[in-house]
Amino acid sequence: MEDIRKELEKYGKLIIEKNLAAGPGGNISARSGDFVYLSPSGFALDEIKLNQWVKVNIKTGKQYGKLKPTCEISMHLGCYLTRPDIKAVIHTHPPFTLGLISAGIGLKPFYPDFVAILGREIPMVEYVIPAGEEIREAVVEKIKKYNVVLLKNHGAVSVGETLKEAFARAWLTEETAKMQVIGMMVGKIRYFTEKEIQGIENLQAEDYRKALLKSMK
Repeated sequence: MEDIRKELEKYGKLIIEKNLAAGPGGNISARSGDFVYLSPSGFALDEIKLNQWVKVNIKTGKQYGKLKPTCEISMHLGCYLTRPDIKAVIHTHPPFTLGLISAGIGLKPFYPDFVAILGREIPMVEYVIPAGEEIREAVVEKIKKYNVVLLKNHGAVSVGETLKEAFARAWLTEETAKMQVIGMMVGKIRYFTEKEIQGIENLQAEDYRKALLKSMK
């Protein structure tokens, strides 16, 4: 399973590089068969070595190795158990997104990539205490239908069929928040209508791009 750990190492570094988390904040995981590899607790995502990703049996909960997995392990496992198509989970603390949602302002579609990559809607859940069953239940309830969930006063969770897809959604969520902040500062944003959303959903060009995100590399 060295390949999946190399992918985790790659995207862990990208999360820090793109300012989606700082210090030991945020956590990521990827699934391979009956096993999930999670970031260890207390580590910055760009400093985790290949042999430090924590292996967990998704069916039995058995953990391998000496390091503790992220305290959000229950949330990660809940996502995988709820949707078999999910192969990667990324939880970030993106500053622009966090600022907006903590002010009670959600993200809405106003440009094509939002609809194509993130979906027509991103749900937001009220603050719950991290690291327990409460946050697992809140996220899993939304992840049944959506690929990104916003956690008020906490951060965001994105999922995908590959780490590439989950990361693209995490990064694009924060870029959307930046654009939305700018739009709100200088004027009034024109959000997409239902007809415009449907038009983007039906574009064959977007189907091709989405398929590329599901490729492994």
